[in-house]
Amino acid sequence: MTRIILLGCAGSGKTTLARALGARTGTPVICLDDIWQRHWGPDDVDGFRETLKKAHAGESWISDGNFAATTFDIRLPRADLVVWLDRSRWVCAWRAILRVFRRGEAHRPKDLMRVLRFIWGFKQRNRPLIELTRIQHAPGIAVVRLANDRQIAAFLATAGAAANGTLHAHRR
Repeated sequence: MTRIILLGCAGSGKTTLARALGARTGTPVICLDDIWQRHWGPDDVDGFRETLKKAHAGESWISDGNFAATTFDIRLPRADLVVWLDRSRWVCAWRAILRVFRRGEAHRPKDLMRVLRFIWGFKQRNRPLIELTRIQHAPGIAVVRLANDRQIAAFLATAGAAANGTLHAHRR
């Protein structure tokens, strides 16, 4: 079984890695950004959580997204591995800029300045809260940290290597 949670800043490549891992291992990918709708508000959190409970009930999944305060109690206790994408804010910003111009992309140019501000403050504001919440819900879970394309490629190369389907990777 494989149950992986991918965490990281906006633009770090969580969805790209999730899709690549899913394709390589045949494991279903759960993209939290695809489930949470931009027009939803606080009244929709319970429905979001119910959808996530059902989506994460399976024996194998790759869960892409942070949503720490709202979802870690559902996802982390069942996870085998957490993968942190520790990209620089410059890389995240560049990737965020590029994606608003890709055809069929849900990200919009009008939201770009808000996303860039989020990226710039992520390591100081959001990351510590995500880490604290992660440790509260699953202090013993294995964590792999990937900071660049070379490390991500090496991690992907190990996908599916174990006979039981559990993804093994070197801690970084």
